[in-house]
Amino acid sequence: MPSPLWPYITPGIPDELFENLPGIPLSQRELRLLLISQLRLQADSVLWDIGAGTGTIPIEVGLLCPQGRVIAIERDEDVANLIRRNCDRFEVKNVEVIEGSAPECLDQIKSAPDRICIEGGKAIQEIVQAAWQYLPTSGRVVATAANLENLYTISQSFSQLRVRNIEVVQSAVNRLETRGYSQTFVAADPIFILSGEKLE
Repeated sequence: MPSPLWPYITPGIPDELFENLPGIPLSQRELRLLLISQLRLQADSVLWDIGAGTGTIPIEVGLLCPQGRVIAIERDEDVANLIRRNCDRFEVKNVEVIEGSAPECLDQIKSAPDRICIEGGKAIQEIVQAAWQYLPTSGRVVATAANLENLYTISQSFSQLRVRNIEVVQSAVNRLETRGYSQTFVAADPIFILSGEKLE
């Protein structure tokens, strides 16, 4: 069911509608759209979002898949509470917030995923490899890399795990913004989005 704050059935909630805290990552709207498209969601999908940050992905997916379930995993208590507040703002009821560090906390989650989103993290290789073990056959994993080192690490992990139908997309998005008396195009932070499937 659409939220009164975002009464549409399409994703793409403007960034400014989310509450945010200084220094906390927020996936920008256009990048969110790319990431969500790679998840290839179904109405009843169960998504684990590891490193959920502000909670933009869980909220968008929670609204898109009202019969589904989203587990937002975040290690910092203040950030986890921020996700809860954003869920309340959008009246999203199918998001559960887990406070804990991945991959150690993954075995505490009761809902098995069919989609996994990994948004960065210092232990990215360990997170990808551990999360993969919970994914069933035909499940999908999507991971983001903001730098070349993480791109290489995720690519290597996908190869070791024999992830199938791998796709890699690098975003290149520019937004028109007002700067003083003029309008100019400003680039959104580019990221790599890697995705693939578990077929065996």
